[in-house]
Amino acid sequence: MTMTYFRKAIIPAAGFGTRFLPISKTVPKEMLPVGDKPVIQYVVEEAVEAGLTEILIVISRGKEAIPDYFARNPELERRLESTGKGDLAAGLRRLSEMARIHYIYQNEMKGLGDAVLQGRAFAGDEPFGVLLGDTFITPAKGGGRSSATLARLLETLMERKTSAVAVEPVPADRVARYGVAGGEEIAPGIFQVSQMVEKPEPGKAPAVRLLSGESGPSRHYAFAARYVFTPGLFAELEQTVPGKNGEIQLTDAMTALMDKEGFHAVELDGVRRDIGNPEGLRQALS
Repeated sequence: MTMTYFRKAIIPAAGFGTRFLPISKTVPKEMLPVGDKPVIQYVVEEAVEAGLTEILIVISRGKEAIPDYFARNPELERRLESTGKGDLAAGLRRLSEMARIHYIYQNEMKGLGDAVLQGRAFAGDEPFGVLLGDTFITPAKGGGRSSATLARLLETLMERKTSAVAVEPVPADRVARYGVAGGEEIAPGIFQVSQMVEKPEPGKAPAVRLLSGESGPSRHYAFAARYVFTPGLFAELEQTVPGKNGEIQLTDAMTALMDKEGFHAVELDGVRRDIGNPEGLRQALS
């Protein structure tokens, strides 16, 4: 297994988008516009900026608008050039050429773990990134790059030889909405993970013990939609017993992988924009 360099990313984008009905009947939520481009473009650009240029997008029936969006349209490009709109034509070409994008269908909605498992043949025996297709990252105030967190995750995997997840602080009364990591801070913004729980009950969520103070204050940290994995994840996903609604929980496979290989977390550098629900989209647009 090569740990010094890799370039593959999986972007799950197969959900029904029920919280956006009725518009999501015909428009994938990942194609909803924020500014002058859809959410999925921000996600792909983040991956490319971090050096992940071989991308598999996991889609479902009815989401063909996503591959159509990234595909070349030579006829449109020629028309734009012939009418003096060469800059627009060049922009369309850049959109289709910035990465090698592949697609696979998740035929049944069996959870995030199953969506990632669809990428086993694509990833092979290489480490790979996972970026949720309905969430993008904007730089923190003062500048920076949207890919800063992903870059730190990649560095963590290469240096420490373990999978890693991006995390962000979350109030105790909101832990039940997220996957939550517990463990110990071992360097500023880097945590050794010893526990992971999907949507824990309030009062039972794991916490991270921080470096400051001998006994160390603790804080709850939720998963923040960006991951890097060793290929060992796929074996754990295949053995994960489906849970509620018959879904394969990615967190369960991550826990099993942690027990065998270890696991780290990296604090989010930037602002997570989750457009998986209308409120998140409104915040992203504000």
